[in-house]
Amino acid sequence: MKTLLTALVVSCAAFSAFAADAPAASAPMGKQQTKMAECNKDAGDKKGDDRKAFMKTCLSAKKATQQEKMKSCNADPKAKELKGADRKAFMKDCLSK
Repeated sequence: MKTLLTALVVSCAAFSAFAADAPAASAPMGKQQTKMAECNKDAGDKKGDDRKAFMKTCLSAKKATQQEKMKSCNADPKAKELKGADRKAFMKDCLSK
């Protein structure tokens, strides 16, 4: 009986230690993980040195600030010819990219 109880305690301890080390399946990805996933998706079928170079560039690229986005969207020739609701829709789409 004592051996059975000892085996049960050891099994529970081992299981709880294993469960604590396992990453949570529903945990949200961090910024770096999200960026890595996006770069992997964008890399597509690239292989070898081409993929390494692409991933290095992609992962080190700084995301444009809202002000930089606004400046580039306003500089777009299409933005200059649009007025009213059409311009608003264009800018909304441009800034969301």
